[in-house]
Amino acid sequence: MLRLDRFMTLYYFRPLRELGSGKGTAIPILMYHSISEAHEAAHPYYRVNTSPKMFAGQMRFLAAQGYRTITLQELTNNEPVGKSVVITFDDGFSDFYFKANPILKEHGFRATVFLITASVGESFNGRRCLDWGQIRELYAAGVTFGSHSHTHRQLRYLDRSAIVQELRRSKGTIEDKLGCAVFDFSYPYRFPEENREFKGLIGEELTNAGYARCVTTIIGRYRSGDDPMLIKRLPVNSSDDASFLDAKLNGSYDWLHVAQVAIKRLRGLLSWQC
Repeated sequence: MLRLDRFMTLYYFRPLRELGSGKGTAIPILMYHSISEAHEAAHPYYRVNTSPKMFAGQMRFLAAQGYRTITLQELTNNEPVGKSVVITFDDGFSDFYFKANPILKEHGFRATVFLITASVGESFNGRRCLDWGQIRELYAAGVTFGSHSHTHRQLRYLDRSAIVQELRRSKGTIEDKLGCAVFDFSYPYRFPEENREFKGLIGEELTNAGYARCVTTIIGRYRSGDDPMLIKRLPVNSSDDASFLDAKLNGSYDWLHVAQVAIKRLRGLLSWQC
């Protein structure tokens, strides 16, 4: 299946970057969801599943390239040195416990898992989620946990009081169950970065709730000075072979954010004219 984003990344932006167009230090934050063999009919760009075999290969690649994993706290509070990467998992599926974590441990890698607290021990989108026993075991072994809201609703369509409830209830639940402070939040669904009013609202309420960082679906890598409540990430799934993953890690995929913003603005303009 033809992928324009892959073609442009590997055959235009990567060669351009190798000629010296990339400047500055940026840290990649990888966004995973499920590590399983589940089949997805969606276009490869929209898939959220990574097979265990592919995930193992991706982690071997990171290790072979000399990457070390850091937490989001280390990312925003310090100036990362060397080849650093943050590995995140949204939704808190139980396959993290059975499939992902053993592979991470092989390489001494750390990860952050974002929980939908209403789905802990239950299912979300037809997939079993971690239970509190597994979460406690993983936490004791060094896995960091953050909030992915309480019920994974589209926050931009909720009133302010409902948003506050989603943010605070999930944070409080994790803190009560694990006995630790929670500072990291992962925004559910696509982040509406074109909506300035909502960006201000969600940033304010995240801060009020006690969060220090928010990762989003905005494509790109983190640079020192970026807004900690609008952290960019790089989506990864079974379609990311070594070549494509390397291009993402090194910044050749960052161009897609500019294209996405342009498309969103064009859609907004056309909608307004109609």
